Amino acid sequence: MSSPDPQVRAARNPSTSPAVRGPVVAVTGAADGVGALLTERLAASDDIKQVIAIDERRGECAAAQWHILDVRDPAIADKLRGADVVVHLALDLDLETDTAARTAYNVRGTQTVLTAAAAAGVHRVVLCTSAMVYGALPDNELPLSEDAELRATAEATGVGDLLEVERLARRAPRAHPGLNVTVVRPAVLVGGTDTALTRYFESPRLLVVAGSRPAWQFCHVEDLCSALEYAVLEKVEGELAVGCDGWLEQEEVEELSGIRRMELPSAVALGAAARLHRIGLTPSPAGDLAYTMHPWVVSGSRLHDAGWRPQWTNEEVLAELLEEVAGRHTVAGRRLGRKDATAAGAAGATVALLGTAALVRRARKARRRI
Repeated sequence: MSSPDPQVRAARNPSTSPAVRGPVVAVTGAADGVGALLTERLAASDDIKQVIAIDERRGECAAAQWHILDVRDPAIADKLRGADVVVHLALDLDLETDTAARTAYNVRGTQTVLTAAAAAGVHRVVLCTSAMVYGALPDNELPLSEDAELRATAEATGVGDLLEVERLARRAPRAHPGLNVTVVRPAVLVGGTDTALTRYFESPRLLVVAGSRPAWQFCHVEDLCSALEYAVLEKVEGELAVGCDGWLEQEEVEELSGIRRMELPSAVALGAAARLHRIGLTPSPAGDLAYTMHPWVVSGSRLHDAGWRPQWTNEEVLAELLEEVAGRHTVAGRRLGRKDATAAGAAGATVALLGTAALVRRARKARRRI
């Protein structure tokens, strides 16, 4: 009697089924946000052998192997042994986090992960920064190529940290021969996110700085996760930009959102934003305004050449963002309570912004009288 077909034997005895030949992937920051979504996606993929999830608390993905620790802990090297790829998503870009503490966490964490990955024999690390590192400048090309110079400064929320992460990414292959580093730079990220740019759409009026030329490009977190998976599977490498195809002009954003604009001279807008941030009334520094004034749209050509396509359009992502922020009220990056929001909505964002500045002046005068 002839022996059963190998596939038949495998079906009768699952323990003899061929093992998945894909990579073992470690994800840091796996319990929340993009990290949680990517962990679930990779764990469900037939192309991935195993997912190692690392965070300071256990997430909900039961299919992953969890390790609970801070990414700044050198012991992470032991947890990465056996991994082929590490996706480092443990970054703190919270608007409310102390700036010094945020930088210390982001830079030290990235340094530790890169060093630990090299020590553990990992051959690829995927880092995620932002297209904000290109800078928002009036002479930017539309769209920017991945090879465009990184002209951002550290004046916007978290951008200084991201530029340092980019520097570490460039240096790592020289410091650790054999380690490949891929950097993914998403456009305005939407989908459970809270940033200065998503808060822009929580305002009663859309602030437009006179003489500026905004161009809006979004990236849904689902598209970011699919781009990260492309990098994990080595379908594409190097420095990658990811976002929806094309962009929206400010007039299109206003028409789609139904939110009217408030136009201010540059000196007024930037001056008020700087003063309010300096005294701690708003979490967003004045540098955040540049990203609502000037274009920083990216082409995403490398991902496109590899066969990747976004599943979301700018119009669809904007609609989801508006649904997410419905009921929230923000002026100059500062979330307002219901009573303040009612007044801001009735008076308009200009009055609210300048009114806040007036309150600051009165508070200073009161302190001087004491």
